[in-house]
Amino acid sequence: MQMAFYFDQSRCIGCYACSVACKDWNNLEAGPAQWRRVTAQEWGAYPEVFLTYVSLSCSHCAQPACADACPVNAIIKNGNNGVMAVKQEECLGYDSCGACKKACPYAVPQFGSEENARMQMCTFCNDRLKENRKPACVDSCPVRALDAGPIEELQAKYGKVTEVTGFTYSGTTKPSILFKPRYK
Repeated sequence: MQMAFYFDQSRCIGCYACSVACKDWNNLEAGPAQWRRVTAQEWGAYPEVFLTYVSLSCSHCAQPACADACPVNAIIKNGNNGVMAVKQEECLGYDSCGACKKACPYAVPQFGSEENARMQMCTFCNDRLKENRKPACVDSCPVRALDAGPIEELQAKYGKVTEVTGFTYSGTTKPSILFKPRYK
């Protein structure tokens, strides 16, 4: 089984509740590390301008480039559900290595502001998953733009769209995320 995220770009209002809930639930310190990021995507020219958002975290890729790049195997993929995890005590740190950040096409590996910060990233709220609960980002979304679950179930429910404005699918890493685009 492979756990995955679903993001409905047509519903997202850019409120950042998912990002805040992630930081709060995981007790992340204030600073540069963002396990879930919301970005605005703008294009066009007056009078035809367009704005949409994309909410992304680690996509728990089927073939994670970050894990392949780690020289000390500090990034692991759970064989039961496909969720990625970091053994921070084994990570060499950003100043000494940073290979995972360079390898990830989505800039998912995050580092704090401290010297030689250790890598951190979305855990799919594994503690909540064990209690059959959705990740904090999913539960916090006021417009229900996010969902999570086994990828096969999400595909049956929402379809198999893997790209939206602001996200390009990598056939190399095979990110476990599905979308409903706002604009086609």
